[in-house]
Amino acid sequence: MRENPLVLHVLGARPNFVKAAPVVRALGELGVRQGIIHTGQHYDALMSDVFFADLGLPEPMANLGVGSGTHAKQTAALLVGLEEVFQEHEPDLVVVYGDVNSTLAAILVCAKLGIRSAHVEAGLRSFDRGMPEEVNRIVTDSLSDLLFTTSPEALSFLAREGVSPDKVHFVGNPMIDSLFSALPGLDPAPIVERLAIPTRYAVATLHRPANVDTPEAARELVDAVLDVSRQIPVVVPIHPRGRTRLAEAGLVDGPAVKVVDPLGYVDFLSLVRGASLVVTDSGGVQEETTMLGVPCLTVRPNTERPVTITHGTNRLVTPALLPAAAEKALADGASTPSGELPPLWDGAAGPRIARVIAAWLKGDNLAPASQGTRAE
Repeated sequence: MRENPLVLHVLGARPNFVKAAPVVRALGELGVRQGIIHTGQHYDALMSDVFFADLGLPEPMANLGVGSGTHAKQTAALLVGLEEVFQEHEPDLVVVYGDVNSTLAAILVCAKLGIRSAHVEAGLRSFDRGMPEEVNRIVTDSLSDLLFTTSPEALSFLAREGVSPDKVHFVGNPMIDSLFSALPGLDPAPIVERLAIPTRYAVATLHRPANVDTPEAARELVDAVLDVSRQIPVVVPIHPRGRTRLAEAGLVDGPAVKVVDPLGYVDFLSLVRGASLVVTDSGGVQEETTMLGVPCLTVRPNTERPVTITHGTNRLVTPALLPAAAEKALADGASTPSGELPPLWDGAAGPRIARVIAAWLKGDNLAPASQGTRAE
C-alpha cells in the first residue's frame, strides 16, 4: 500500500450520493485522501447536481456523463469511461454504493484491473433476478473485497452465497446518517407553499421497469394512483425514467394530481416528512419513510429491504390493491410493528465505514463479522 493511499467513490444516481456523503465526510475527518467519480448515470441536474449541493459533497474529480440508454449501452459506456479514470488515478480502493449500473461497471473494472473494492449496502436481496438491480447486487458482492451491510439479514444472505465473513462488516445505514443530518432543516411548509398544494397530501415516486416499461403496466399503475387521488391529493415528482410512458397512461397534472419535476434532497424529504402517505417503488424511500414515521406503500411484489416492513411503516401492495391499502393507511396513520428503528440506524454508519476503510488501508487486521459490528 502506498504511503498516502487514494480512495475513489463511484457515484451514478441520486441514492448513491445520499449514501456516500456521510462516508466521504467521515473519511475526510480521518485524513484519508479521496475523490469522487460521477458517472452521470443520472444526467439531469435535478437528479444529481442539486444533490451534491444539498449534501455538501465535494466537486467530482471526473464526470463521465454517460446519460441514459439500454442496460447494455449504458454499462458499456461506463466500463470504458471508468477504466480510463482508474488507470489515470490508480486508486488503492474504489468504493461503490447500492445497485445501479455504475456500481456494477465499477466493480467489473476493478476486478479486471486488480484494484481493491468496497461495496456499501451489501447483501440486500429481493430474490427476484428479473430485477436488473438484483443481478447488480449479486455480482458486486461476489467481487468486492470489503462489504458493508445495512441490516442483520444481509449477513446471512452473504454467508449463504459463500462470501467470506472476513470481508463483511455490519455498520448500519449511511442513508439514515444523511437523513439525521438534514432532519432539523426539513420543513414541509415552504415546499407545500411553492407547489401550491393542500397541507394534507400524498407523495408518489414511480420508476421501476416492471411498473413503467410497458403500456399495460403503466396504465394499471396510473389508474391505481388516480384512484388514490380521489381520497387525497397526490404529488408526483416525476423521474425522467418512465415520464413519457406514465404521461401516455394518463398521469398528467390536474386538480387532484400534481406532477412536478424531480426535487432536490432537502425539498423532497421535506415534502415526504409532511405527507400523510407515500406510494413508491424506490428502495431508498422505503427507508426514509421508516425513519420519518410516514406510512409507505411499496408497489412491488418484493423488497430487498424487509427491515422496513418488520421495523418500519412500509407495506407491499399490488396496483390493484393500492387504493384499498391507501384508504387503510390513511385511516390508521403511521405505526411501526416493533416500536423502534432498525439496528444501527443511529446516524453513525458513515464513521463506522470510515474507520474500517482507514484500518484496512493501514493493513490492520479486523475481527470477523460474526463477532459483531466490526467497525466498533
